[in-house]
Amino acid sequence: MSDTLTIALSKGRIFEETLPLLAHAGIEPLDDPGSSRKLILDTNREDVKLVIIRAADVPTYVEYGAADLGVAGKDVLMEHGGDGLYEPLDLGIARCRLMVAGRVEEAPAAGRLRIATKYVNTTRRYFAEQGEQVEIIKLYGSMELAPLVGLADRIVDVVDTGNTLKANGLAPLEHIADISSRLIINKASMKMKHERVKAFVDLLAEAVGRQ
Repeated sequence: MSDTLTIALSKGRIFEETLPLLAHAGIEPLDDPGSSRKLILDTNREDVKLVIIRAADVPTYVEYGAADLGVAGKDVLMEHGGDGLYEPLDLGIARCRLMVAGRVEEAPAAGRLRIATKYVNTTRRYFAEQGEQVEIIKLYGSMELAPLVGLADRIVDVVDTGNTLKANGLAPLEHIADISSRLIINKASMKMKHERVKAFVDLLAEAVGRQ
């Protein structure tokens, strides 16, 4: 196992909101992922690298040891199932809600509800807990379109302001979970690089406390 600490992040909101926390831990990227095509970013510390990957892949990279640590939304972790990971810290960033949404005025569905979502496992679990069997249609984007064209009765998706739902004649109907981004750690890295990982976690916790 190399001495380098590798941290997996996704582009966009999570990356931007993680930067100040990393800065508090003395880590700053030398490249801007917005303009650089590099997928592995050097930092001001030779022993720390950042890998930039899709949000949904962060838990997989960390679980299998391709990254020592990562930052992932709770929505992604719920869908992934975090058995192979430690999740020691809620970073309190990239906050939103995971919701069931549907048309504001809709006729009751005949038979099983059809739900469009990319959160297949989470959706199945949620409706099973309600004692409801549903048909799940996996989509990767533009969820709001599904009820409008009759593909699905409802959607399950993350909601921030709710403006996109409103613009498409949809409304949040049921709350599944409050979402924020969490620090996750590979179990072997926690053992083999314990002191360095713990020092990093402590600095991040301090930074979160100052937010």
